[in-house]
Amino acid sequence: MSMVDRFVAYATAFEDAYATDDWSKIEPFFTEDATYHFIAAPPLGGKFEGRTAVFTQFKNSVNGFDRRFDTRKVDVLEGPIEKDGGVWIRWRASYTRAGIPPLAMEGEERAVFVGDRIKLLEDRASDAEVQKIVTYFGQYGSKLKS
Repeated sequence: MSMVDRFVAYATAFEDAYATDDWSKIEPFFTEDATYHFIAAPPLGGKFEGRTAVFTQFKNSVNGFDRRFDTRKVDVLEGPIEKDGGVWIRWRASYTRAGIPPLAMEGEERAVFVGDRIKLLEDRASDAEVQKIVTYFGQYGSKLKS
């Protein structure tokens, strides 16, 4: 199985884990010492080391952000392709909540594999994207689910 095929399998498992809140579904895709690095300005950025910390961050992130909306949709804008020693995609996440404008955020993701497991997963969002999110939450955060 190619790195791209393995990444697609991981992304599918991630969406299933998101839907069921069963994060053990992505365990076979990460090394024990995996690192997740969200390269973005505060408050979004952060680095999490070790599979347990990575999965805890995923759960905290979706609970504190994604699940506050009624709907979430992730689209791949480019890729997946092998690039820079890993698998790269450019993505857009779109969120809706009744009574307030929709929100969309774009970024890039790169997964570096050791064998068939992800050793490093990086998401990257521009300063402009982070500022858009901060402004949106400043305006509409009180109308989102808590």
